[in-house]
Amino acid sequence: MRLEERGGAANVSSSACGRLSGRVSSEMATVSVLTLDADVTVVGSGPGGYVAAIKAAQLGFKTVCIEKNETLGGTCLNVGCIPSKALLNNSHYYHMAHGKDFASRGIEVSEVRLNLEKMMEQKSTAVKALTGGIAHLFKQNKVVHVHGYGKITGKNQVTATKADGSTQVIDTKNILIATGSEVTPFPGITIDEDTIVSSTGALSLKKVPEKMVVIGAGVIGVELFGKDLVQMLTAVEFLGHVGGIGIDMEISKNFQRILQKQGFKFKLNTKVTGATKKSDGKIDVSIYAIGDVVAGPMLAHKAEDEGIICVEGMAGGAVHIDYNCVPSVIYTHPEVAWVGKSEEQLKEEGIEYKIGKFPFAANSRAKTNADTDGMVKILGHKSTDRVLGAHILGAGAGEMVNEAALALEYGASCEDIARVCHAHPTLSEAFREANLAASFGKPINF
Repeated sequence: MRLEERGGAANVSSSACGRLSGRVSSEMATVSVLTLDADVTVVGSGPGGYVAAIKAAQLGFKTVCIEKNETLGGTCLNVGCIPSKALLNNSHYYHMAHGKDFASRGIEVSEVRLNLEKMMEQKSTAVKALTGGIAHLFKQNKVVHVHGYGKITGKNQVTATKADGSTQVIDTKNILIATGSEVTPFPGITIDEDTIVSSTGALSLKKVPEKMVVIGAGVIGVELFGKDLVQMLTAVEFLGHVGGIGIDMEISKNFQRILQKQGFKFKLNTKVTGATKKSDGKIDVSIYAIGDVVAGPMLAHKAEDEGIICVEGMAGGAVHIDYNCVPSVIYTHPEVAWVGKSEEQLKEEGIEYKIGKFPFAANSRAKTNADTDGMVKILGHKSTDRVLGAHILGAGAGEMVNEAALALEYGASCEDIARVCHAHPTLSEAFREANLAASFGKPINF
């Protein structure tokens, strides 16, 4: 069985967002009138779209959000971030209970069985709660939700076509495209969502296969929930390393070693797919785009930030986003997270830097939890001591990286972080120790 990673060209006509300026209903039910006037119309209700729509409404814009699917939330909430993390977390619990981990902690468990149907049910419950939460937020903020396939049909006009063929026209001052992206097809490979599945199909498997091949050892590939369930799992990767683009090579090598120890097999530098390049199009000034539609990492939180600053710009506010401060996380066990520059990028850019490291094996909380794989690696400017990058491999990396993102956003030095009192015992003390090593040459506890 093979899985493929999400990516590819965005379908720009599948949803929209804009500003509403006429008589509209504040109810969440699908709007039935033929025409609406809006200040802002958002096409797409994924992380970028729904956040932008709510922010626009909070700024006083009359806002419409068009979504082609039955539920709000886009790929992330329905078939991406949320369901994958639910399965990933639950499969890890199964792995701990089924293996020797619980026994080593004095917890005796017998007759551990996997109920895949129940696991899928818990995933669906989490998804339903969060998508319903967006519907509530739309109603609370008076965002008008229009169900249909959004398409720009004229200057300052978007038309939503419903499944029954009926249409809803929105005359709008601003249009925000937040349509996300779609899976890139593989030449010669037909996805049937049975034996050859996409990342979406992998979230609804009817049974756990004994063997599985994953195309891609990037973020989605290595996060695959089946790693803790499938006996033989092999990832085929075109690049020569694990973790995708942007990961620090030292972290990548250690990450690969840990995954291989867990039973993951890799075939690196192996080509399994092709790619086509499409020409760029031009967009009118009153039409904006965020998320996967534009350049940059295809991350939900990046789309959310773009959505907020986009509508703030429409309102005449200051617009700022530093893509160097957008963190990346791989939600495996252990987790991998990074923000800022990697060693390889600094070398390529000719920037002199210094390194501070601290292993979780020397961290009190990690040792107490018997979960000591990994380390924190800090890159600081050689002369100014400013934090240039943070790379974390270990338990809690996805939470810890936010402290690093804050440091980069405010231009903090390694010494600034080293002098901040961190609670004890916590995993985040390793972050402080790595900054001590970067700024003063030595940590305290290693």
